[in-house]
Parts: sequence; structure tokens; C-alpha cells
Amino acid sequence: MYSHMMVGSNDIERSKRFYDGVFGAIGGKPGFKDDKGRLIYMHNNGLFMVTSPIDGQPATHANGATIGFAMDNPEQADAWHRAGVESGGTTCEDPPGVREGGFGKLYLAYLRDPDGNKLCALHRLPA
Repeated sequence: MYSHMMVGSNDIERSKRFYDGVFGAIGGKPGFKDDKGRLIYMHNNGLFMVTSPIDGQPATHANGATIGFAMDNPEQADAWHRAGVESGGTTCEDPPGVREGGFGKLYLAYLRDPDGNKLCALHRLPA
């Protein structure tokens, strides 16, 4: 069902520094720009893109939306989170750690990118 995710940005170069940092922390390659100036990241069969809004209006984040990225282990989630903060993002929600609920035990780490988009690193722990 999932094919790609795209978020808006008011500063593509700032976004490139941020996303190069968080994706680099988990083994991804730096993003590249297409002919329309959009940033494109490809990793583990996923496609993530960053663009200036087509309508020319300012980019805003979606209230209530979270974009989740699968992690191989808690250490990778921590490295992702650390790289995000070092690359201009801000931590949000609770500190990185284990949460228990209807989906079992999850290791979660949350960030907001420089434009306010909410991101989550998720690793499912064994039952």
C-alpha cells in the first residue's frame, strides 16, 4: 500500500542537512535533487522526498501526523535521534525508550524536522 512519503520545506538546503544527518545515521545515502529541486532519499526500498510547496505557499506540518521509520535495533534508533538533534531537529514526545501498548513492546524515538514535521524511529522488540 505504501509507495512514498513527501513533506514540505521552507528551506531545502536546511532540510538536506537534517535529512542527510538522520538517514546517514542509519546507513542511508545523502539525498539528491531532481529536476524540480525536490530532495529524494531512497533506502531499504522506501522513497522519502522533500519539496517546496507547489502552490507557492509556506510549508506547514500536519497536526496529528507522524512519519515512522523502521529501525533494526534500539541503538540505531538512538543514533538516528542523536543525528537529528545535531542536524537541526528538535526532540519531542518522551525521551527515546521502550513503550508498551496494544502493539507490544516498541522502542521509539521522536523528532521534529526543521519545518516541524513529526518523525518517529520505531523498533519492535521481541515479545
